[in-house]
Amino acid sequence: MSELILKDLILKTDDFTLLSNGVFKEGVHLITGKIGSGKTTLSLALAGLLKAEKGVIEYKEIENILLSMQFPEYHLTKTTVEAEIISWGLNSKQILEITNLKGKENYDPIRLSRGELKRLHLACILSKNPDLLILDEPFSTLDLVWKENFCKNPDIRKKITIIFTHEQSVLPKTDFIWEIQDGKLEYLGHVPDCLENWKRAPEYIKIALKKGVTPDNIRLEDTLEALCRIQD
Repeated sequence: MSELILKDLILKTDDFTLLSNGVFKEGVHLITGKIGSGKTTLSLALAGLLKAEKGVIEYKEIENILLSMQFPEYHLTKTTVEAEIISWGLNSKQILEITNLKGKENYDPIRLSRGELKRLHLACILSKNPDLLILDEPFSTLDLVWKENFCKNPDIRKKITIIFTHEQSVLPKTDFIWEIQDGKLEYLGHVPDCLENWKRAPEYIKIALKKGVTPDNIRLEDTLEALCRIQD
């Protein structure tokens, strides 16, 4: 079974120092934290693109790693939308259909809107099958419809998926929750057992917990279903 193990990992920048320990098992992991807390820095380190000050990152049965950075233009390698899709080794017609970009296959990807470019990139990266998938702010620039489409995508649930986000409205089904607080990565636990300890939980979850209701998961629909049960 694949595992990502962090042992006394220390990351430093001019603005902060981040200490990380823990084990990422197979499943979907959500990491939350305020802007500037070190989410992007940690994502780069886990992908092997940033050297740590100290500590160890151990990849157990992990051979393939994919990182989705917050700004999709960083990933572009081709000058047309179709060529960009093909560069991922994917069927261009299928991806154009999924992303609603038919008719724009000959566009320079830079000509796409930020939302269009983001959903093109996410469609490509989620069509692959890495041992470790790291998504840094995957919701940025997506509108509500495409955020929901992303959350419903079954390809999110691969071996180890780590999502870094400060999104508070639309979230995918999640197995484990982590938080970055005061310069330290903290493992809160398995969903739903850990929800009461989640300081940056969406407001709808906090409301449910105050009513004595624990949702089965972190999506809005999970909370609504839980609240409806107490009214029946």
